[in-house]
Amino acid sequence: MKKQKTDQTKYIFVTGGVLSGVGKGITAASIGAILKAQGYKVSIQKCDPYLNVDAGLLNPVEHGECFVTHDGKETDLDLGHYERFLDFEASKYSSVLSGALYQELIEKERSGGFHGKTVQLVPHYTDLAQEKIEKASLESDIHIVEIGGTVGDYEGLGFIEAIRLFANRVGRRNCLYVHVVYVPWINTSKELKTKPAQNALKDLRGFGIIPDMVVCRTERPAPRSMCEKIAAFSGIEGRAVLNLPDINSVYDVPFNVLKSGVIEILNEFTGAKKAPDMSRWEEFSRLRSKEHSKTFTVGLVAKYVGNEDAYICVTEALKAAATWNDLNLEIKWINAEEAADEDFASVDGIVVPGGFGVRGVEGKIKAAEYALEHDKPYLGLCLGMQMACVAAARRGGVANANSEEFGANEADGNNIIYIMENQKGKESTGGTMRLGDYPAQLKPGSRVSKIYGSKEVVERHRHRYEVNQKFIPEIEKGGIVVSGTSPDGKLVEFVEAPKHKFFVATQAHPELKSRPLHAHPLFMEFIKSLR
Repeated sequence: MKKQKTDQTKYIFVTGGVLSGVGKGITAASIGAILKAQGYKVSIQKCDPYLNVDAGLLNPVEHGECFVTHDGKETDLDLGHYERFLDFEASKYSSVLSGALYQELIEKERSGGFHGKTVQLVPHYTDLAQEKIEKASLESDIHIVEIGGTVGDYEGLGFIEAIRLFANRVGRRNCLYVHVVYVPWINTSKELKTKPAQNALKDLRGFGIIPDMVVCRTERPAPRSMCEKIAAFSGIEGRAVLNLPDINSVYDVPFNVLKSGVIEILNEFTGAKKAPDMSRWEEFSRLRSKEHSKTFTVGLVAKYVGNEDAYICVTEALKAAATWNDLNLEIKWINAEEAADEDFASVDGIVVPGGFGVRGVEGKIKAAEYALEHDKPYLGLCLGMQMACVAAARRGGVANANSEEFGANEADGNNIIYIMENQKGKESTGGTMRLGDYPAQLKPGSRVSKIYGSKEVVERHRHRYEVNQKFIPEIEKGGIVVSGTSPDGKLVEFVEAPKHKFFVATQAHPELKSRPLHAHPLFMEFIKSLR
């Protein structure tokens, strides 16, 4: 593949050992944030060994939220971490699942693209994986690749072999291999056990990769002797084995990474001469850890209560907005299936996030009804907007108002929310929704136009049901007006209650574009309204 820049891109490959969930994604994103703070153009990518084609049909209880890129790819939640830490927009090339690679290979084989050759894991799968990595890195100074899962997993061996071979493609000096391992603390004997980490490094060496850097994750700060022991038993340079203990906030991990000594190794790899400018991160960290004078509580009306990863972009957007508004924030999880007026009365504001399926829907409608009736600040996201319109229509005279997704229909005259014509028959398939960036025209003088400071905005979407505009009179009678539509006026994008302190809802997912260093304006204004 022909490069589009004269300088050779540098590649950093991040793998994990011992167990999954050890922090590869945050480590990779933190390294990226440091490199970006040095002035490099950094891109980042996740290669996941799941046989799914994308993350669109993965259960959020098991895998966390589905993150949607600006160009409409449904991806793993790690892409959200990448965007928040690097303050950039990932693309459809930033996420690769094994299932998509196998699908592409099989489709090519079935169409005769291999001209009768035997199709194999090596070289066909590994070559395709390398092509995806190189394509995602175009125009970048440094490209970071996180390999999902744990080294030694059968399903991930193709990616491990691909990144080993990649050094032959671009030169070993242009590749930096980082292995993140877990070092457990055994409470009964009061000691850290390095054997699992040694075994994980042995596994990686067995696949032909000797890492340039080893990150040891521990529950508490570890003595330097632990790192030296791992280095001695694994044939790795002592200074290249670093300790990253648990800390209170993931947004302090870049500082932890810097303190670990990683910058010396990164500078040798990149040739950098200047220190990273982390001043904006330092300001955010200072504000976040500050004892604010006021504390406010936001009720998150959710169906996956107890699984914060299922709504991580929403909670991170709220926390960032609270930080920059100089407020303490508490998030109260309200079970949408059991939600009652006393739950809503106990909080300062209500957020109803997106979701699919009928479970908990009535609780979300109740939340919108309560906010309308009691002037409680309300922010509705995707399904949260649809249920707000249902609540308003019920108040406006359509007693059985609901969505076609949940059994409403045109014959009964209650389909306040209906499926778009081009989405019919696609309800159970992946990758077919209205996905990614879409523009919206905002009504002049509306609250949302003032919040954005613009008459047109672009937000990310993930849905297939829309507000049925023939019910606009009933919705308006219930207290809500349309304040933003698609440019052709056919789709409702924003609604608001003009007489309320703050009642704004959108068909989009603005939480996907919020950053810790640049909180989204809708979340900023929602948090301000809590005062």
